[in-house]
Amino acid sequence: MTIPQRALARIESKTHLGPDAQVDDRYLVMGPARPELTDPFLVLSEDWFSSPGFEWHPHRGVETVTLVVDGVLEHGDSAGNSGALTTGDVQWMTAGHGIIHRELAFRDERAHTLQLWVNLPADRKLTGPRYQDLLAGQRPVIEQDGTRIDVISGQVGELSGPAVTEWPISGAILTLEPGHRLDHLLPGRDRAFLYVLSGRASIAGHAVEAGQIAWSDPAPHALVSSIAVEARGDTPVVVMACSGEPIGEPVAVGGPFVMNTEDEIAQAFRDFHRGDFGDVPRQARLQYR
Repeated sequence: MTIPQRALARIESKTHLGPDAQVDDRYLVMGPARPELTDPFLVLSEDWFSSPGFEWHPHRGVETVTLVVDGVLEHGDSAGNSGALTTGDVQWMTAGHGIIHRELAFRDERAHTLQLWVNLPADRKLTGPRYQDLLAGQRPVIEQDGTRIDVISGQVGELSGPAVTEWPISGAILTLEPGHRLDHLLPGRDRAFLYVLSGRASIAGHAVEAGQIAWSDPAPHALVSSIAVEARGDTPVVVMACSGEPIGEPVAVGGPFVMNTEDEIAQAFRDFHRGDFGDVPRQARLQYR
C-alpha cells in the first residue's frame, strides 16, 4: 500500500507578546482568531515564568496540554491533584464542566512551558474533569537511524501514547539528528501542525525554522498519511507534532472558557462565580526538599 504524502497549507511564525503580570516572557504560536483554520486546536502559548506564574484560575470546555520545555512546573487543582513536572514531562488536563487550577514555577525559580488548548465537541464539553501526568521517562519511544519519536497520545505504528483523550488527538515529540529524515505517520482525516522547538527543518519540502509552525490540512480520502521531516543544518531538530480530526462546530471563547455560543460562555461565568466549579483551593505550595 502506498501511503499518501501530505503537503503544507501554510507556515506561520510565533508572535512575541513579551512580559506581563504573570510571565517573564511570552510568545503566541497559535491563537483562536480563526478557529476554522486550526480546528480542533485553539491556542498554543510559549511561556517563561518565575513569579507569580498562573495562580488559581478556572477552565471549562477544553483540554489543556502542557509540555515542560525546561525548568520545573508546580501544579495543583480543585480535584486535589498536585505535584511537580520537569523537563520533557507533559500534563494533560480535561477541564470538562469545570476545574480550577494553578501552574507555577517550583520555588519561584523558572519554568519554560508550551501549553496547547484542544477543543471539545458540544456533547463532551461538560464531561467530568480529569488530570494526567505523562512523565517523559514513562512514555513509549521509537528510535531508529538518527531519529526519535516520543509518543504522547494516539498511535504510531505498534505503539500507543499513554494519554486518555476526550477527542482523538495524536501527539509526539520528534527529534532528528543532522541530515536524517523521518516520514511521520498521521491519520488522514486529521488536521496536523508541526512546531519547531529547535533547529532547522524541512517539512514536506519547505524550510521551517525554530519558532515557526507548519500546518497540514486533512487528507480525508486516506486512512493513513505521511509527512516528511528532515533535519537541516548541523544541530538536531526537535519538533512538536500534533494532529486531530476537525470538530466542525461553532466556537465561542471567553477568557478561560471555550463553548459553542456566547450564552454558554455567560453561563460558565455564572456557574464559576456561584461556586459550581468548587471552592478555590487553599492548597499550600510544595515543600522544598
